[in-house]
Amino acid sequence: MAARGALAVLVGVLLVSSSVFVTDVGPTGDVDPVPFEDTIVLTDLTDAERRIAEERGLAVPRAEVFYSRYRYVVGHVGLSSLVDVLGDDAHARQFGEPLDILVSDYTTATLAVTDEGYLATTDGYASWVAVEHAVFVVNSSARRPGGSVVVPFSERAAARAFASEHGGEVVDWAGLQARERDRGDRRLAVETGLALASDRHAWADRATADARRLAERPVSVVVGEDAPTLAAAIAAAPPNTTVRVPAGNYSDVNVTVRKPVTIAGAGANATTLVGTGNGSVLRVLDAQVAVTDLAIEGVGEGKGVPNVSVDEGAWDALVMRSYAHAASGVEFENASGSYVADVRVTTPSNGVTVRYSDGVVVERVHVDGRSPWLEGFMSTLAAHSRVVIQDSTFDGGRDGVYMHVADGTVVRGNDFRNLRFGVHEMYTSETLVADNVVADADTGIVVMTRPERNVVLGNAVRDSGVGVDVAGRSSFVLRNVAVGNDIGLTVGSYRSLYAENTLYGNGVGISGSTLVPTNAVARNDVVRSDAYAEASLGPVRVWSHDGRGNYWAGAPGTDRDGDGVLERTFRPTGAVDRHAEAVPSVHVLARSPAVSLLRSSAAEMPGLRPEGVLDVAPLAAPVRPDVLERVAATPDADPRSWLNATAPDSTTANATDHRVTGDDSVTRPAVEHAKEVHRA
Repeated sequence: MAARGALAVLVGVLLVSSSVFVTDVGPTGDVDPVPFEDTIVLTDLTDAERRIAEERGLAVPRAEVFYSRYRYVVGHVGLSSLVDVLGDDAHARQFGEPLDILVSDYTTATLAVTDEGYLATTDGYASWVAVEHAVFVVNSSARRPGGSVVVPFSERAAARAFASEHGGEVVDWAGLQARERDRGDRRLAVETGLALASDRHAWADRATADARRLAERPVSVVVGEDAPTLAAAIAAAPPNTTVRVPAGNYSDVNVTVRKPVTIAGAGANATTLVGTGNGSVLRVLDAQVAVTDLAIEGVGEGKGVPNVSVDEGAWDALVMRSYAHAASGVEFENASGSYVADVRVTTPSNGVTVRYSDGVVVERVHVDGRSPWLEGFMSTLAAHSRVVIQDSTFDGGRDGVYMHVADGTVVRGNDFRNLRFGVHEMYTSETLVADNVVADADTGIVVMTRPERNVVLGNAVRDSGVGVDVAGRSSFVLRNVAVGNDIGLTVGSYRSLYAENTLYGNGVGISGSTLVPTNAVARNDVVRSDAYAEASLGPVRVWSHDGRGNYWAGAPGTDRDGDGVLERTFRPTGAVDRHAEAVPSVHVLARSPAVSLLRSSAAEMPGLRPEGVLDVAPLAAPVRPDVLERVAATPDADPRSWLNATAPDSTTANATDHRVTGDDSVTRPAVEHAKEVHRA
């Protein structure tokens, strides 16, 4: 009866699903292009690059793809993303073969290259051309914001004319695919992410070494001995010397520094600079200025300066005026290579603000912001600057670290508490966020606005709304720990790798939120969550990569050949599998003929696959058992100790699970037992 009922359900699904994957076909049998705004868009551009392109009216080639197993038309802005997804075997399994691919045709368009080298056209897209009939100019002098541009044409003569004027080579579709796929830096592997992290750590180490030399300058002026006030002492000090500020409270300080000097107190508990409550306490307008060993109070309430001078024509003028010019404890502008260390800031607004100043290092700083976070602002803000923020503590306020067009910034070894966001990236690419602790935040680490090649490595988030939420593309979310959050990890990016993360005791372990799933989600440990996973609308998400899936605690199945992978696939969002850890008797139902029939039919006919998540290679044992064991055994301990002792290249952080007691069953013997059970 069970099998007969399942068959009836199967027939019903077939009838309902028969029109799901219908594509409108034109009179010639080929598909017609659809309005691009009606497509689901993948893009080569970050949001910052997109804004520049729109602001300047630049040309960026597009594509539309019609799939056999996906009801929506997928649009591409730029052609690299198109080649990427078509070269992914997992993508083909989910979406089927492309029925038709159309690309922009610039044959009859009037093209130009701007003084900045950007591709532009005065008459838009002339038409579309089927990709197999197109030719492409690569390696020309034309580019788009953020990189090179591939320029498509329907006629080889037009392509040759463009290449003759602007350089480059003319290739066909097969040639373009081969060239793009040869770019090894796109490989989604843990080793790639770790290599990027190593390079960014090395840059941060060099910047730190340079900045620390500023603390070694000779003392030239002592406040109270050689000059009556801090302002007078700075005016009297020769460049590249130190102004010493002895212990004491110094009132009515609103000082602007316009020369490379070091301002050194007697310690954050001894020397206090008290502002007037109007504006920033210290404004730094020159390179290589250092502020060390003191406390700052009396910061103004201003969270947006109406009369500040910004480029009103710039796409981010509002952000710069409202956020980047807020009153601060220390404010840097055009102050590259400057340094803040061993400073405590109490502020209703910003703590440390950095604008247009690369190489600024902020370390061992403590910022006390206001709580609740709606009453505070940005503890540390970097705008149009590549900075290092490390070994600091941020308590209260809106965001601990806020980045706006701060490409390449490194945020490492910090402690964030009682904030909206611990780390908040906007329009910022190629960063490293590593070894940080976040607790009691709305979201621990959040990356917004479609940036690229960010690395989020070895952080820990506890007792927050969302642990880690990364948007954008080609990023790496590796070896993080999320404990006791509503959602441990959100997969909201494109062509990114989420691997070796430990997700323990969360409401939802992993949440998938993209309509076009192109990410690699593999080798993560998901344990003791109320729900393993959730997924928004869209096709089934296949969460495995290079033959390895994830460890879902309690997943049914056996590992007969001892390769570490269960023979049975696992659906963490499925009606049966979702209960596998909490209700062990589900294992019997999971092996029933009816469930097996439905699962095998769905595997053969993608139209029958339910929305949700599928792991085709679930793991028989945890990926990082030492980390998992420590989290389970000592949920109230400092989580930094969990990873420091077991994974020296990745640091976890404070993460106490308010749902979980200390008598958890996931101990070393339990892990070993899991291996034996799956091999039985």
